[in-house]
Amino acid sequence: MTDWPILSTVTFLPLVGVALLLLTREDTALGRRNIRNVALLTTVFTFVVSLFIWIGFDNSNPGFQMVEKHAWLGTGISYHVGVDGISMLFVILTTLLMPFCILASWVSVEKRLKDYMIAFLLLETLMIGVFVALDIVLFYVYFEAGLIPMFIIIGVWGGKDRVYASYKFFLYTLAGSVLMLIAIMAMYWDAGTTDITQLLAHKFPAQMQTWLWLAFFASFAVKMPMWPVHTWLPDAHVQAPTAGSMILAGILLKLGGYGLLRFSLPMFPLASDYFAPLVYTMSVIAIIYTSLVAMMQEDMKKLIAYSSIAHMGYVTMGTFAANVQGVQGAIFQMLSHGFVSAALFFCVGVIYDRLHTREIAAYGGLVNNMPKYAVAFMVFTMANVGLPGTSGFIGEFLTLIGVFRANTWVALFAATGVILSAAYALWLYRRVVFGALEKESLKAMLDLSLREKFILYPLIALTIFFGVYPAPIFDATAASVELLVNNYSAALQAAQNVALTVN
Repeated sequence: MTDWPILSTVTFLPLVGVALLLLTREDTALGRRNIRNVALLTTVFTFVVSLFIWIGFDNSNPGFQMVEKHAWLGTGISYHVGVDGISMLFVILTTLLMPFCILASWVSVEKRLKDYMIAFLLLETLMIGVFVALDIVLFYVYFEAGLIPMFIIIGVWGGKDRVYASYKFFLYTLAGSVLMLIAIMAMYWDAGTTDITQLLAHKFPAQMQTWLWLAFFASFAVKMPMWPVHTWLPDAHVQAPTAGSMILAGILLKLGGYGLLRFSLPMFPLASDYFAPLVYTMSVIAIIYTSLVAMMQEDMKKLIAYSSIAHMGYVTMGTFAANVQGVQGAIFQMLSHGFVSAALFFCVGVIYDRLHTREIAAYGGLVNNMPKYAVAFMVFTMANVGLPGTSGFIGEFLTLIGVFRANTWVALFAATGVILSAAYALWLYRRVVFGALEKESLKAMLDLSLREKFILYPLIALTIFFGVYPAPIFDATAASVELLVNNYSAALQAAQNVALTVN
């Protein structure tokens, strides 16, 4: 394990699949089948190899492990990768969801199939790269390059307004990232390095931290997204193909939350403490406002998209509570939401493929002829609500505990989101699944196919397993989270001591 560059292997394995796809013909039925098989086998093999990262990970070590460093660009910018307890599980989540995305596209995508699969494999490499990068320039390259395949996936294989949605997605996320690029240059001029491990130890001046924090926050807030820069997400979800929505909600939204944990909190602790009330306010508004908006939706995808924004509000609150419970809860919430939201979007895709509409009013009574689907949809709906016994409960509960320790009133208002999420989620489930099967168009709909079971059943198992036994995640993240919180508290205490001395 010491000599094997496992992180680079996992990062670039999807590109091997891309190379094979480029050599595969698409103009025959056999060729299209080979394209699907190559893409699926590549993602499955990548997931299997990525498990060796978790197997070889030392939970007691809070620092970066499996580090690789090679010269890349001039002025000290290097290809530097590694994982700690915060980033390692996001790599596993990315490789886990990608085979499900390929399977979700198995029959629904026929047009330009090779290009579609190549876009997904490229996206996988870029997303993994974000989580393993230990050079801030390398991080930025991966972070921004990931926009391109997602822009293409929405713009080429999306719905009727796909071009509008893809450009809105691209411009929103790019605008925030331009500020982050300027901040990265300023950090290099001050610290003399782009190495993240050295930047974490560097103490930026208090006034400089304020501007750097705002620049990074502009990028990460759009990516999550936070209110009020969230309006691109519902449009992107509605227009994206099913697998596009799965990976957008499952992984791409988490890049913003990961950025807050990797950069904003540890590198700019004074600014993070100063702006915490602002983050709390934006998070509470996101939880309450987008939950209310979700209750008014008639499109299933839009409802789940607004639900995602509300759940990301818990992530930002827990992060800036800056205590062990809050940060642990934020990480767990992101991981849980990763596979639960992906499963919910796939559940919408299952019935959309049969009836070709996402309007809630077009359904009703599906439990009568699709009982297996009804059970699967119920599990993920309950996880989305945060029912005890599901993974959704653990993340929300911990973040609320962490926020309660930091600010009681914020926790009180945020807790209303639990009630509101139950309202819109159960309303959706009742309208789609329960009732009499009266519509003729629904009576011929078949229950889950074998392919759909291969997607939903493992995700059900993960949702329940981590809802009952979350210890593997907490064990992996505990040491790194404790180090992050202790360093944050020490930085604030040092600043207070300096202020007292000056006064």
